[in-house]
Amino acid sequence: MRASVLIVDDDASIRRALADRFRFWGHSVTTAADGEEALTEVIRKSFDLILLDLSMPVTGGMAVLSRLQETGCDADVVVLTAYGSLEKAVEAMKLGADDFLSKPADFELLHKIVDRALEKRRLLRSNRVLVEQASERASFIVGPSPAVKELIATATRAASSDSTVLLMGESGTGKQVLAEHIHRESPRASGPFVYVNCVAISEELIESTLFGHEKGAFTGAVARKPGRLEGAGGGTAFLDEVGDISSNLQTKLLHFLEAGEFERVGGTQTVTVDCRIIAATNRDLAGEVQAERFREDLYYRLNVIALRLPPLRERPEDIPVLAQGFLQRLCLELKRAALEFTPETLKIMESYAWPGNVRQLRNAIERMAVLSPSNKLAPDLLPPEICAIPKSEPPDLMDMPYREAMAGFKHKLIERALWRAGGNQTKAAELLGIQRTYLNRVIKETGEKGQEHGAQQ
Repeated sequence: MRASVLIVDDDASIRRALADRFRFWGHSVTTAADGEEALTEVIRKSFDLILLDLSMPVTGGMAVLSRLQETGCDADVVVLTAYGSLEKAVEAMKLGADDFLSKPADFELLHKIVDRALEKRRLLRSNRVLVEQASERASFIVGPSPAVKELIATATRAASSDSTVLLMGESGTGKQVLAEHIHRESPRASGPFVYVNCVAISEELIESTLFGHEKGAFTGAVARKPGRLEGAGGGTAFLDEVGDISSNLQTKLLHFLEAGEFERVGGTQTVTVDCRIIAATNRDLAGEVQAERFREDLYYRLNVIALRLPPLRERPEDIPVLAQGFLQRLCLELKRAALEFTPETLKIMESYAWPGNVRQLRNAIERMAVLSPSNKLAPDLLPPEICAIPKSEPPDLMDMPYREAMAGFKHKLIERALWRAGGNQTKAAELLGIQRTYLNRVIKETGEKGQEHGAQQ
């Protein structure tokens, strides 16, 4: 860990010697000749470590220690004391110092003290990041809607067993988040949670990624390598986009689910692994089975406990809660003063269909938080596809001939559906309760241009 270090000592030769040593160890160094200069530097810049001499004229080390908390400084402090001044070191520790070292400094001992302090900071930072990430991910599935409450309750009940869980839902609805929730609530929570994206890895490598390989199994296999399933032993393996795996891999996965064993690629030795499988897909697996693209026996083996994550358009009452949660975290991340949505902005967000679901909502709010010149998030900060205003209502249809009026009504209906679906024709057809092929025909008849809405197939 390359650290930012502040060395505070009124002796110029000691400052130089310590600065040279810390730079030799690869750290960034700032020096201060007295306590007041040190406090100025602390306000100006953040540090990981402060090496502080206790015996300095005017503002000594004890005074600096007592004032450091006022500055919000969270650096680790190692105090330098005269040989034999144990009482002062103890007093300094009571004021918040993390360690002490007698002068003249023993560089070998100093190196150990510094490494210990920096390792502690690294672990604390890692833990803080993990907590923040968990909080951020968990926010994807919050909300007051009955659908979300029932989903979380069912997932929590399912967590207590080792049964295979199949999560179904569109992209961006939070399937990985729910899988992590199930793992945390399960008896396997102390074990690993291993994520595998079955479409992010090439078809040639996905089998090796899951099951591992033996040395010489293929070009580049220079040594035996355990797979992700072995790494999930005692814990949970989350197989995302499982509906896209090949038929050969489907067969091998089915055997593992039934017997808890497999052979590495290029191997003959049976490997037994105890891990729970949670799978996820945005495909209609039942339809894939009918089309003979997915094994029926594997489908039923995965579909022991099936949970469907509703898209955001089916739970608009959750949008304000999600939006406020994302905005609060973004203000902290961006170090901005509190921001708030205008009522009009919230109204537009609640009426939009969010084809990208919660992920799209979070990205839209981040854009607004970054670009807003004030603390009010107005509608013009929303991405263009969200804040687009539908064309005005056509003239009074009663004043028009029947065929012209019907065409105008269809045009308006299709336009509104495409707008609510974010330009996605498949979702617009679902909103209207018609087939997409029929929607395409109506679009051609009415002259509605799907591309005006950023239409997607």
